[in-house]
Amino acid sequence: MRVVDLIRRKRDSGELTREEIEQLIAAYTGGDIPDYQMSAWLMAVVLRGMSRAEIAALTGAMLHSGRVLDFSDLPGRKVDKHSTGGVGDKTSLVIAPVVAAGGVKVPMISGRGLGHTGGTLDKLESIPGFNVNLSLANFRRVLETCGCALIGQTAEIAPADKKIYALRDVTGTVESPALICASIMSKKLAEGIDALVLDVKTGSGAFMKKVEDAASLAELLVETGNRMGKNVVALLTDMNQPLGRTAGNAMEAAEAIEALSGGGPADLRELCLELAGWMFYLGERVKTVDEGKKLSAELIASGHAREKFREIVRLQGGDVGVVDDPRRLPRARQTLGVTSPADGYVAGTQCEQLGVACVVLGGGREKKEDTIDPAVGLEFHKRIGDAVQRGEPLCTLHYNAGGRLDEARRLVETAYRIEPEEPKAIPPLVHRVIGA
Repeated sequence: MRVVDLIRRKRDSGELTREEIEQLIAAYTGGDIPDYQMSAWLMAVVLRGMSRAEIAALTGAMLHSGRVLDFSDLPGRKVDKHSTGGVGDKTSLVIAPVVAAGGVKVPMISGRGLGHTGGTLDKLESIPGFNVNLSLANFRRVLETCGCALIGQTAEIAPADKKIYALRDVTGTVESPALICASIMSKKLAEGIDALVLDVKTGSGAFMKKVEDAASLAELLVETGNRMGKNVVALLTDMNQPLGRTAGNAMEAAEAIEALSGGGPADLRELCLELAGWMFYLGERVKTVDEGKKLSAELIASGHAREKFREIVRLQGGDVGVVDDPRRLPRARQTLGVTSPADGYVAGTQCEQLGVACVVLGGGREKKEDTIDPAVGLEFHKRIGDAVQRGEPLCTLHYNAGGRLDEARRLVETAYRIEPEEPKAIPPLVHRVIGA
């Protein structure tokens, strides 16, 4: 196999065989193909796409590049949730302990930030001492003990995806339905789960900007999961504005703790209850999704979900003090406000720009070797449809290093669209459900 021939064929819209894809993935995982050649192939996929057969082959090759876990000896259904990524999306930190507190096991293997979107692992690691790099033996031990474990990909779990994921993040090759599907499903199918709830984002802050594109991706993900014998449902959710009030790792962890304590922004609470309701339903804990949402609300109100999060933090080596006092999380030393240039209403946001601004402040990676500052981020004061006066705060930047502060400020300033008239329609939080 000559890699350059596979690059050329995909560049010219040709189709690769299963054997060629398997050899390509195995060779790159083993270090026999350099990053620059894999980057070229990934870009060809972004530009030319892949057939359903190619996507299935790529998913299988990445899945079987490492171990596939088996938790069938543990009683009860195992259910996970995955988001395709957005700005301020901290739902995993809320719903994983909620669902585990309700008796459904949640083995969650998550990713880091990708492009302008935040990553669950980076948020968890903002909790001092929290270890997302558990061995598979310890992953199982934590899952058995408290019903939930949240880790990153180990060397044994889909190592091909771990290597390709990091490369896509810094080479402009994120926005491909084929690559997104193979990445998500290779990790999730390796977890030993019975069912999966997908949160597929759409809008200006999502990788899939148009609802129809997000729906196509959701159908692809559901079909791939069903083909592998898993019960999968996908919710198309809105990302035309950030979810909740914050973007930035420690700030989002604090907001998740607030939600687990019965507070937090209304949109975050609503989406968490919806996703957890579906997880309880697919986990056969309840007979309807509405019952699952009601159970989720009860587990939060009673404090059981918050205590489950405390247990997870303790078992994974984190500082449990943050559950009672989120001020123990890293905090930025300086702030800068961005105010409205005019009276009127927030008519829309370029949500991706807000995510990029967080990255520019140090809250994400632009190169594989970049180190994240967990303390930095954005605090949002206005949502679409809100009235605003000239000089009133729209967003506050929390930062430590000021070297690129002006760049981040400009991104935020130009992200908000202020109009004199109230917008006629505000996008729904959940557009539709696929695979129900």
